[in-house]
Amino acid sequence: MIVTLTEVSKGRHGSALPVMSAAFRSNSATLAVVETAQRPSVLGLIASGRMRPDTGGVTIDHSTDAPELRRRVALIDAPEVNDPSAEITVFAVVAEELMFAGLPAGPRATVRALHELGVTEWRSWTIGTVPPIVRIRLLTELAVLRDDVEGLVITAPDRHGGDPAHWWQRSQELAARGYAVLAIAGVASATALGIAPEPDQVATPDAESGDDDATPQEGTS
Repeated sequence: MIVTLTEVSKGRHGSALPVMSAAFRSNSATLAVVETAQRPSVLGLIASGRMRPDTGGVTIDHSTDAPELRRRVALIDAPEVNDPSAEITVFAVVAEELMFAGLPAGPRATVRALHELGVTEWRSWTIGTVPPIVRIRLLTELAVLRDDVEGLVITAPDRHGGDPAHWWQRSQELAARGYAVLAIAGVASATALGIAPEPDQVATPDAESGDDDATPQEGTS
């Protein structure tokens, strides 16, 4: 699978997301660099087929098919879109995601899943208090429980703190399992990782952009 974003933007004069391009494919992890609070979510929504760009386009396997893109690409932890409430326990997060995946989600099934996911010790913690890498590993593993998921868009993992190398290694592990992974993070993370994305894979603030004016919640299902 390959997902290609070609000169996409959102908002008046690209205020919510300046023009940028990116591609992510099976067996590979790609880093896109996006700054400001809303832009990672906007890019994540566009890359996963849940928001229409105002310019440019998105294809999956060289075809424009937003429903197929939504079915096959999971949006992970996008701020103010589908990030779990910080007060919800890990147990509740797992139970909910099992239900979404069409799997047994009762107490016994959830306890079993916690064990299989290696997060039993965190079961009573709220998701907002677990270590950043535990959060990312958990949310990505829960996403790939869904039969159709072949790609993941990991949105702003750096906002939780910790070493960027941890979530980037996680992205590479998922890619090694055959998934197409797009990680969206800021300039500081790219610098720390020693990664220099192509210029068209970077969206950072500029003097003409103004404030973000998109509504991130468009088409989040």
